[in-house]
Amino acid sequence: MFNLILFGPPGSGKGTQSEKLIAKYHLRHLSTGDLLRSEISRKTPLGIEAKKLMDKGNLVPDEVVIGMINDAVDLNMESAGFLFDGFPRTAVQAEELDNLLARKHTCIDVMIALEVSEDELIKRLLKRGETSGRSDDTNEIVIRARIAEYHKKTATVADHYRKAQKVVLIKGEGTVDEIFARLTAEIDHLMKVDNC
Repeated sequence: MFNLILFGPPGSGKGTQSEKLIAKYHLRHLSTGDLLRSEISRKTPLGIEAKKLMDKGNLVPDEVVIGMINDAVDLNMESAGFLFDGFPRTAVQAEELDNLLARKHTCIDVMIALEVSEDELIKRLLKRGETSGRSDDTNEIVIRARIAEYHKKTATVADHYRKAQKVVLIKGEGTVDEIFARLTAEIDHLMKVDNC
């Protein structure tokens, strides 16, 4: 089983690359946002608890999110591995994820971060904003704040995995295919090594 965390600031192409990686390596995409929406729509105990919190404007606590990830991993243990998207966002969540996976005799093999210059991110997001209908993609001040927030939040997660020598930085500029080639070269190399 091969498990990776794909990180990238808004506009880094993470969504595009995730889709291509999932298709190539037959990974199960685990997005906390998607899991949350699914649990709520299916009215599971976790979903009901999460909805109550969200309706009050509260963040969903780590234990609820970890519970959803645990259930999703259990349901997909036959997959080739997992691509974690939007999780973990804190060092505490990273530790919880590591513990959860260790109990299932697997681990995070790598955290890949797409590196893109701030100017390029702003250019991409403003262009996306012309057609996406997302108001947060049309205001440069808002975009800069989102990028700063990303760097602030992900730094602790990167530090956590850096200690285990599991962080790889990939240049996220160039064509979609050039970036994908860099990602797959790294992943193909890592798949030959047992990182757990």
